[in-house]
Amino acid sequence: MKVKVLSRNPDDYVRETKYDIQRVPRNYDPSLHPFELSREYTRALNATKLERVFAKPFLSSLDGHRDGVNCLAKHTRSLSTLLSGSCDGVVKVWNLTKRECVRTLQAHEGFVRGMVVRYCGSSFFTIGDDKTIKQWNMEAPGYGEEEEPLNTILGKTVFTGLDHHQKKGVFATCGQQVDIWDEQRSTPIRSFSWGVDSFSSVRFNPVETELLGSCASDRSIVLYDMRESTPLKKVIMTMRTNTLCWNPMEAYFFTCANEDYNLYTYDMRYLEKPCKVHMDHVSAVLDVDYSPTGLEFVSASFDKTVRIFPKDAGHSREVYHTKRMQHVICIKWSADNKYILSGSDEMNIRLWKANAAEKLGVLAPREREAVNYSQKLKEKFQHYPQIKRIARHRHLPKNIYHQRNELRVMKEARRRKETNVRKHSKPGSVPVVSEKEKHVVSVVD
Repeated sequence: MKVKVLSRNPDDYVRETKYDIQRVPRNYDPSLHPFELSREYTRALNATKLERVFAKPFLSSLDGHRDGVNCLAKHTRSLSTLLSGSCDGVVKVWNLTKRECVRTLQAHEGFVRGMVVRYCGSSFFTIGDDKTIKQWNMEAPGYGEEEEPLNTILGKTVFTGLDHHQKKGVFATCGQQVDIWDEQRSTPIRSFSWGVDSFSSVRFNPVETELLGSCASDRSIVLYDMRESTPLKKVIMTMRTNTLCWNPMEAYFFTCANEDYNLYTYDMRYLEKPCKVHMDHVSAVLDVDYSPTGLEFVSASFDKTVRIFPKDAGHSREVYHTKRMQHVICIKWSADNKYILSGSDEMNIRLWKANAAEKLGVLAPREREAVNYSQKLKEKFQHYPQIKRIARHRHLPKNIYHQRNELRVMKEARRRKETNVRKHSKPGSVPVVSEKEKHVVSVVD
């Protein structure tokens, strides 16, 4: 029997004294440079530093509202059109290319609670505190014509959420119950309720278009199928969920924004615990929206910041804030995956870059190759300590920095208390509960 053994001579790589020069193994392949790794590391380090130098995400502010911006809506056919509704009942249509308001209409008395563009882009719907659903033409009226809604539906209670089907003339509203409406009828074609006082938001699934989800005041998230007569499932959490958003690329996954400062990504087939808990906000999360690629989502919070999370990461990759920005109420990710739009309390709509250091405009071929090369280098060396430190560093406002440290201390104290209780209790009497399972109270079918 022949046995092959790997052997190394210490004289080839061990120095005789500490003053000797370290022997460097060399690859004699003429296509490879002997210092290729060190060169690439230096380039990756410089690329990471330059990325932080050129990270200027804020583009512009859209002024014009006289009250806080309460909701935003993207046009389904036009990238440059945005709709916004404020707390004084005014709806504005914006041209993002020119960054100016092209149309203003007094849609409701009181808050505009929700707004959505029809799937074909010909009209849009609004709901408000005056218990009405109004359908408006997307085209502005001609010269001298009155601004009148195409259709008005008077409801029995205040509507708090609105969403439109992706392929049919059907839309859903929520208030004291979840109603499914046909555009041609003035009464709902189906209503769902599950012993809940009120609902705060409702969203259609963009992939499995017959499914929808809603958030209720009893801290629950309820899932429905329009083909069924009753709701499908309900998951009750420890604190109330403000809104949810479905992943546009993966049919069963959705992310919900919670009052306990976290976001939770669920697989609707396994609701016993969330797939991922996304932590970083220091106050209630008010809105969430996915990117068109489904790889990332953006969240708006009461702590006056906007954060971008990768869908599989527990912490945000980016945080946006300005000195004048107040509580961020609503957030949208543009359909071309390049911009983020946020509406806040102090009457402004802000336009941000989705990638803070991205160069806007047309890139020359050599520029594009250099950007792609730098990106690959950063990915290759992302776990090296110095590059990781530079890439992760973000400036935070002082109050958020202190609140984050305070929350960390509180969380550590709770964990220490649980450990002590378990240590001094009868074995098996205090079960070990994972961090994901702590936030779910029960799942009801």
